[in-house]
Amino acid sequence: MARYATEFTGAFFLVLTIGLVTVQGVVPAPLAIGAALMVLVYMGGHISGAHYNPAISVAIMVRGKLDRRELVPYAMAQVAGAALAALAVAGLTGRFLVVAPASGTSAIVALLAELLYTFALALVILNVATSPRTEGNSYYGLAIGFTVMAGAFAVGGISGGVFNPAVGTGPILVALADGGSLGALWIYWVGPLAGALLAVPVYRLQHRTTGESGRG
Repeated sequence: MARYATEFTGAFFLVLTIGLVTVQGVVPAPLAIGAALMVLVYMGGHISGAHYNPAISVAIMVRGKLDRRELVPYAMAQVAGAALAALAVAGLTGRFLVVAPASGTSAIVALLAELLYTFALALVILNVATSPRTEGNSYYGLAIGFTVMAGAFAVGGISGGVFNPAVGTGPILVALADGGSLGALWIYWVGPLAGALLAVPVYRLQHRTTGESGRG
């Protein structure tokens, strides 16, 4: 239960930060988002692994560092935390967090942006948080937070810079109460899941000659 509570809490404060800085027009928002993720990773890494992201949970499961039976409970906790945070944003600001590609951006372009930067995020996490060669390092949270920050700067104006199905799902579901649409939801599942899954064989290839199988 502690792991699920940690995943819920981490996803909640990640989306709360994203929502508050976004709807208030805080500049530059990616700095706050990356910093929030960094500290939340340090908060929960030793308890749940600090995924806060169903795509990352899938990658870590395929990597062999998460029991298959834990995947659905992890994802449920992450999405629930994200949805509650989106409600909190609406309550605090009177505005709904809108998660969608930029106007004029095609679905394929947004999908590719989400895939590429989730791939980068998953590959960083696999290397800094699951590899025996980096075990016990003190920089894993910084690396993860900076990856999301860089991605948000790079493609936030294209796809929304989500890289996380929970971050996409919670706010989109809550925004239905304000006339929102489910139209873009698939982008924030297909793109991140595909990117995260692609990161696993690349991780294994990186470690093929180091004596690490990438499976244990």
